[in-house]
Amino acid sequence: MVHVRQELGASGEHATATWYEANGYVVLARNWRDGRSGEIDLIVGQGRICVFCEVKTRTSDRFGTGFEAVTAKKQQRLRRLAMAWIAAEKEQDPTRPAWRELRFDVAVVNAEGAVEVLQAAF
Repeated sequence: MVHVRQELGASGEHATATWYEANGYVVLARNWRDGRSGEIDLIVGQGRICVFCEVKTRTSDRFGTGFEAVTAKKQQRLRRLAMAWIAAEKEQDPTRPAWRELRFDVAVVNAEGAVEVLQAAF
């Protein structure tokens, strides 16, 4: 069961990355982890805009929508992880210009693979 969920999640993340690329973004990182504090599913950039995206892949809305699954606690953790990623990126390349805008999106991928992105979700 865990393996099936991992495959489902990976396919949703791939579909979302493809959506962003089709809309002019560059994928900067996938499944970025900072130790044991969690993971950012997808980090994309466009110019000086950096987007941190939480991807939820659902086969049904029986337990609520993917958008509803991103709770305040999850949002707080994603913000902390985003700051850790920015710090790690700056340490890796101190000459890189600072991001002008940070954005947190939520993407929901349904069973058919359709991607819906809520930009600036929180």
